[in-house]
Amino acid sequence: MEEYLGDQEGPAKLFWKAFSYSVNAHQEQTRKSGEAYISHPCQVTRILVEEVGVRDPATLSAAILHDTVEDVRGITVSTINEIFGSSVAAIVEGCTKISTFSGDRQSFYKLVHRKIFSQASARVEVMLVKLADRLHNLRTLSAMPKKKRQKIADETLNVYAPIARVMGMFRIKRELYELALTYKFPKQSQKVLSMIRRIENSEETRTIKETIDNSLKKAGLSHEEVRLKAKGLWAYYDTSHHVLVQEIEETMAVTIIVDSIQDCYKSMGVIHQLYSPIPGTLRDFIANPKPTGYQALHTRINIRGNNYLFKIRTSRMMQIAKNGIINEWLTFHKVPAAFAREIRDMFRILGSDSEVPYHDMIAVSGKREIYTYTPKGDMVCLPLHSNILDFAFKVHSEIGQHCLSAKVGTKNVDISHILKDGDRVNIITQDKPVKFDPDIQKLCKTPKARSELSRLFRQRRKPLNIKIGEKLIRQELKRYGIPHTVLGKKGIQEILDYFGKKNIDELYSAIGQGLLRLSEVTYEIKYCLYNDPRVLNAPAGVLNQVYLDTLDPVCVKFSQCCHPVPSKKGLLALLSERGVSVHDRNCGRLKSLKLSREDIIEIRWHLKKTRVKKPQSLQITIPYSRNRIFMLLSVAPVEMKITEVIALSNRPSTTAGWEVHFTVETLWELRNILQHFDKRKIPYEFVFEQ
Repeated sequence: MEEYLGDQEGPAKLFWKAFSYSVNAHQEQTRKSGEAYISHPCQVTRILVEEVGVRDPATLSAAILHDTVEDVRGITVSTINEIFGSSVAAIVEGCTKISTFSGDRQSFYKLVHRKIFSQASARVEVMLVKLADRLHNLRTLSAMPKKKRQKIADETLNVYAPIARVMGMFRIKRELYELALTYKFPKQSQKVLSMIRRIENSEETRTIKETIDNSLKKAGLSHEEVRLKAKGLWAYYDTSHHVLVQEIEETMAVTIIVDSIQDCYKSMGVIHQLYSPIPGTLRDFIANPKPTGYQALHTRINIRGNNYLFKIRTSRMMQIAKNGIINEWLTFHKVPAAFAREIRDMFRILGSDSEVPYHDMIAVSGKREIYTYTPKGDMVCLPLHSNILDFAFKVHSEIGQHCLSAKVGTKNVDISHILKDGDRVNIITQDKPVKFDPDIQKLCKTPKARSELSRLFRQRRKPLNIKIGEKLIRQELKRYGIPHTVLGKKGIQEILDYFGKKNIDELYSAIGQGLLRLSEVTYEIKYCLYNDPRVLNAPAGVLNQVYLDTLDPVCVKFSQCCHPVPSKKGLLALLSERGVSVHDRNCGRLKSLKLSREDIIEIRWHLKKTRVKKPQSLQITIPYSRNRIFMLLSVAPVEMKITEVIALSNRPSTTAGWEVHFTVETLWELRNILQHFDKRKIPYEFVFEQ
C-alpha cells in the first residue's frame, strides 16, 4: 500500500491509522477458510486501489474499517465518527447491515439493499466499497456452505453485477458475473467456458489477428495490441428467466489499442478497407462518449458468416472502459455533472421508493442501451425497449410530467411507443400535467420514469386518502359515542406525535391508506383525549361506509377475482398505499383473509356525480338472431350509446352470442342499462372497464 499511497507521515496518514485500528479490532476473528479475518478488509482495500484506481484516503479508510461496526462488539458508527471523522463514518454506516429487524428474510434483504442504495445516493463511495467487498467474497466463496454460495451468487446476479455495469465499472462487472454464474450453474458454466476457450484458440481467430496486425503495420500505424476475445460467461445469462443459455454465438470482440485519437480514425479506415462493415453499425463514442465516459470507435463486420465487433481505442480509453470515470471522480473530482446526477438519482430512487421494484430496475439498467437524440442533436442514452415517457423524463422531470405524445422523425406516436437506436424524438407537451394511466408505469424501463410516475400517482391519491381517513375516524368515534370535535382539541398533538404524524391530514392519510389500524387510533383518542367513561361499545359486524365520486384507476382498483361493478350495491374495499381495492361482498378470496371489522369498509359511489370515461362492453350469451338482437337493443335506455355490435360466431351455434360496445356518461346511466337487461331476463356477462 505504501507504493500507492505513501508512508504514514504523508497525506495517507488517515488510512494508516484506520489500518492499525482495524487490525486490532479483528485480531481474534477468523474467516470460514481459517484465515485471519483482517485479510478480508485488506483485500477489499487492495481491490479498490489496484483494480479500481481509488487513492482517496477517506474511502480507503472506510474500506479497511467496513466490517468493524457490524462484526466487532463495542464499536459503533459514533466511535468511527469520533476517531476518523464524518466522511469515513458515513461510508462505514452505509456498508453496515441492519442489526434489529422483525419480519421475514425476504423483507429483511429488501431493507438492507434499500439502506445501501439510500446511503450511496449521498456517497457513491458506499457502493464502491460494497462492490469490492462482494468481489472478494466471491473470490473466496468456495469455503462457504453450498446454500450460502447460492444465495450470494443470486444476490450478485440480481443486484451487484448490474450496478457495476451501470456505474461503468466493466472489468469488475465481468468478474462478478463470471464468478457468480460459476457458483450458480457449476456444470453448465464449465461447459460454456470450454466452448468459449475453443473459439478464442481457433485457427481462424489467430489468422484474423495476424491479418489485422500486418495491415496496420503496412499502413504505418503503431499499435500496442490487437486482441480477439469471445463473449464472456456473463453474455449468456438470461436475466428474464434466470438461466444460463448454452448456445454459444460465434461472435468475437476485436480490440485494437493505438497511440492517439487520430490513429483511432485511421485504423478504422484500414479495417474497413480490409473487411466490409455491416451497414448502420458504425458508432463513434469518441466524439459522443457514453454517460459513463466510455470512448471508442465501434464497427461490426461479418467475416466468413460470423459477426465481429471491432473496438478501436487508446490506452487511456481502455483504462476508462475498465473502471468508467469512478477513478477520476474520486481522485480528481472530475466527472460530467449529468452522469453524477444520474447515478445519485438512481440510488436515491432505488433506496427511497418502495413502489419501484428495485430488482427489475437494476436488471433493466444493466441491459444494452440505445442512443436517441433530441431535436437539437443532444444524445439521450436509454435502456433497450424504452418508450417515449422514458425519454421525456430523462430529458427533464417537468417535460415528462407534461408529455402528451411525441414526434419520432416525421411520425406522430403516443407515449407507449418503443424507441429504436438512432431515433430523433420531439416531445409534445400540454400546459397542465398529464393524468397518466397506471398501466404505463409497467412499460417504462428507466428508474426515473417509474419513480416520477409513482410520485405523481401518490399526489393523485393523497386527497382521496385524506377524505377516506377522515370519514372513517369520524364514523368510528360516533359508534363509541365520542364527538368528533375532540379531534380539534390541543391534546390531538400528543396523538399525532405518538403516531409520528406532523398534522391531522397526515393522520387521516395514513388511515386512508391502511397504514394505521383504525382500532389503534380510536383506542388512543378514547383513552388520551376523551376521558368520559360513558363510551359505547362498537357494534360487531357493522362496517364503516365511504361514498366516492371518482373511478380514477390510480386511486381505485377493481379486483380481478370477482369483477365488482361500481354501479351496484354490496361492495367492500380494502385500503392500501396503492389505492382502494374493491371486491364483491361474496368474493371468496376476500372471505379467506379473515379480516376484522375495522380492516374493511363498505364502499359506494355517488352514481349521478361519477363520470365513466372508458367505453364499456357486455356479452349477451344467448345466440339470438340478428333481427332479435337489434330489436332488444332498440328498446334499451337512451343513455346507452351503442358504438358496435359484434357476432361472436359467423354460423349458428348454441353457445356463441353477441358483444355490444357502448358508452355512458355516468354510473347512474350504467346502472339503468344493466337493470334494463336484468328486468328482461336477458343473460349477459359484464366486466367494468375502468
